[in-house]
Amino acid sequence: MAHHTLEADYLIIGTGAVGMAFADVILAETDASIIMVDRHHKPGGHWNDAYSFVTLHQPSAFYGVSSKELGTGLKDEVGLNKGLMELASGAEVSAYFDQIMKHTFLPSGRVQYFPMCDYEGEGRFRGITSGDTYEVKVNKKTVDATYFKTSVPSTHTPSYTIAEGVRRHPLNDLPGITDVPSAYVVVGGGKTGIDACLWLLENGVNPDLIKWIMPRDGWLIPRENTQPADEFFTATIGAQARQMEAIAGASSINNLFERLEGAGVLCRIDETVWPEMYHGATISKQELESLRRIKTIIRMGRVKHIEQDEITFEKGTLPTDKDALYIDCSARAVPVTETFPVFDGDLITIQTVRTIQPVFSGAFIAHVETAYDDERTKNDLCTVVPLPNNATDWIIVTAGLMMNQMRWSQDKELRAWIANNRLDGFTRMVQNADTNDPAKMAILMAMKENAMPAMMKLQQFIGELTAEAA
Repeated sequence: MAHHTLEADYLIIGTGAVGMAFADVILAETDASIIMVDRHHKPGGHWNDAYSFVTLHQPSAFYGVSSKELGTGLKDEVGLNKGLMELASGAEVSAYFDQIMKHTFLPSGRVQYFPMCDYEGEGRFRGITSGDTYEVKVNKKTVDATYFKTSVPSTHTPSYTIAEGVRRHPLNDLPGITDVPSAYVVVGGGKTGIDACLWLLENGVNPDLIKWIMPRDGWLIPRENTQPADEFFTATIGAQARQMEAIAGASSINNLFERLEGAGVLCRIDETVWPEMYHGATISKQELESLRRIKTIIRMGRVKHIEQDEITFEKGTLPTDKDALYIDCSARAVPVTETFPVFDGDLITIQTVRTIQPVFSGAFIAHVETAYDDERTKNDLCTVVPLPNNATDWIIVTAGLMMNQMRWSQDKELRAWIANNRLDGFTRMVQNADTNDPAKMAILMAMKENAMPAMMKLQQFIGELTAEAA
């Protein structure tokens, strides 16, 4: 075992999507040197641990690094995402980041990459397999790209206990099933639970064999509202206009969500159950229809313990079948709740500055780092939009996004950077809208007219939520 002394302008901890997005902009906009450290054996962060059938739940065009397109830019012609822009598979995303490292970062001569290493703090890290130790002299900033601590089924430890002999698998193990259980019990109501149910249904499982434990129902985003292509202008930009109108006209918080659902801005799996959760997951119409075939949905809170013949929940117990297979989807993908200043002396902590867009946020923060000198200005431009959890968090993150968008719009250089960055998606659609198209102009006018009333109404609702929590 040896000790090594290194030097670089930036030390980036984590080579997941946000770390890669940050490094890509630093390379493009500066001549800085970079050291990247990660405990995985290749770039991509949690994608190394993801289940084999995972896909993005947003169009591929929104993902990756700024300098290179992810995917083909085509629409899906088959499957549950038919008619919408393609969703890259986990294997595609993993290969993409590997190629970025091998063919863009390392050939630049300005990036040193240390996989299979544990960062120990204060510029020090250790090789997991070699035992070698490293100490880095950082000339500019240390970048924490691990803030999100993304949890996936294969690395997640469930919060509930389970008796010996009960069959429980993480989602990763589903493709290895060789016998039919008496029931498939999906534990968890978030995106992972949705993926598990859809995989079972797509692979011919009778929906009557699926039991879905859903501690909280969630508000979902119709995926047609998130398509970054001109042909989807009416759906995508139109949804943003309808959202502004719904907010501006809302008479209460409950009425707001009723209006958002009526306007097609949000949706839910069961229209008779009021959602308590919002994580920003998207869903297609075909997926929604497929999930509604599952009739046994258990809403008794979180699971506490599973025996061979009984499940204990927060709100009671239910009998169960000893031959059932439990599929653990209970991990919250991003469990962190505390936020920090993005820029804090010699430390940059990458967090979301645009609602549920961590990759764009990583690229944007890198640009702000290169383009501005004053830390106060940097933090003002990079005000954190916290990750949502509860349904009413939709109000908080939407207000935060609107405030950031307003700040950014007042900076000519920043407006141009956003419009030219491929991870943005929507700005060019608005800027390139045909001024001779009355339908498009009506949508843009509705957005403009309702923006300020919507912001005032959101602030009113945030005040009500704050008073209620006090």
